[in-house]
Amino acid sequence: MTTALNVPTTEFEKKDRCADLPHRPRVLLGKMGLDGHDRGVKVIARALRDSGVHVIYSGLWQTPRSLAISARDEDCDVIAASMMSNSHLVLGPRLVAEVSALGRPDIPIHMGGILPQEDIPKLAAGGIARCFTTGTGLLDIVTAVRETVKPRVESISAHPTAQLARNISLLHSGRPAPGAKRRRPRRVVGVTGSPGAGKSTLVAQMAAEFTRRAAEKSDPAFSGRCAVVAFDPMSPITSGALLGDRLRVDFNRLDESVFYRSLAISGEDYHALSDIVELIGGAHDGPLAYDTLFVETVGAGQNETRIRQYVDTTAVVLTPGMGDAVQMDKAGILEIADLFVCNKADHPGENELVRDLKDIAGRRTIIETVATKGQGIPELLNALIKP
Repeated sequence: MTTALNVPTTEFEKKDRCADLPHRPRVLLGKMGLDGHDRGVKVIARALRDSGVHVIYSGLWQTPRSLAISARDEDCDVIAASMMSNSHLVLGPRLVAEVSALGRPDIPIHMGGILPQEDIPKLAAGGIARCFTTGTGLLDIVTAVRETVKPRVESISAHPTAQLARNISLLHSGRPAPGAKRRRPRRVVGVTGSPGAGKSTLVAQMAAEFTRRAAEKSDPAFSGRCAVVAFDPMSPITSGALLGDRLRVDFNRLDESVFYRSLAISGEDYHALSDIVELIGGAHDGPLAYDTLFVETVGAGQNETRIRQYVDTTAVVLTPGMGDAVQMDKAGILEIADLFVCNKADHPGENELVRDLKDIAGRRTIIETVATKGQGIPELLNALIKP
C-alpha cells in the first residue's frame, strides 16, 4: 500500500476521546520565560482540541504568576507549561508556589519541552506532577490530560475568586452553586460581531483602559474592577474547543485586577449566562467588586442576536469590506446594536463602512478604532461606561 504524496504522514485523527469523562478537560497551555517560539504548543493545542479537550491558550512570555492566575480563573484541570529557555528548575517550583498562593494548590502541573533527564527528579521534588521530554507522542499528551480529570466538587477553595471560578463551571455544566452570593454588576456590556472583527483585542484593550482609570480613582464611573466572560465555539465533531481570548490580555501587567473567564458553547447557547453574571457581581464587595462586566460573544454571524437578552448595552463590531448599506441593513445583528464599533479603521474601505453605517444607525453612536494600536479605545470606553 502506498501513501499519497499530498496526505500528511502525521495527520492527527479528529475523534472525541473525552466523552466518557465527568466533564470536558480544561487544560491551560502557556510558555514561561523568554522563549518566543510557539509552533509546538499550537500543534499540541490542536491535538487536544481535536480530542474533545477545552484548551485555554495563554501565549508566550508568561510568568509563573500570570499562568497561575489564568489556571485559577479558568478552573483548569491541569496546567501544561512549555519550557525551552533552560529556566525550568527556577520557574517550575515558582509556578507550584503561585498556584498554591492563589487558592488552587490542587491543580497539577505538567511540564514539557527541552528538559534534561537528570533534572526531571528535581522538578518532581519541586511539585511538578509530570514531565514530557521532546519526542513525546500527541496521544500520550492527550492521555495524560484525561487522567487529570476528576468529578467537580462544589467547594474547592477558601479563596473567593477560586471559588467563583468553580461556581461558574458548575452552573455552565447545569449544576447548582449552593451558597454563592449573587448581585448583578453595575453594568453589563455585550460585545458581538463577525469572526475576525477583532472583538477579543477590543475587549482586552478596554479591560486594560478600565483598570488604568480605576487605579487613578479620578472618575467614579470607573470604580471597582472589571471582569470578562468570553464565549468560543465548540467543535460539532469532537466537542473540543480552543479558547484563545485571554491571549490578548497582558496578565503580567494587569495581574488580578481583571477576572477573565472563557467558556465553550454550541451556537448561541447562553443558558447559564444570567446566573454567571450575578455570580461575578456577588463574588467580591467594596473596591474589589466587579462592577463592570464585558461579555464577548462567539461571533457566529448576522443572526447572532440572543446576547441582547443578558446585557445592558450591546456593542456591535464591524470591519471594512463587509458590504454595502443594503446588505448591512439585512443583517439582524445590526438591529440589536446600541453602539457601533468600526474596528481596523486603518484598513481600506473604512470611510465607506462609516458612510453606510450612518445610513442605518440613526442616533446610535459610531466609534472608529484600531484595537491593535489602542486607537479609539478611550472614546469607546467612555461611550459604553458613561452614556
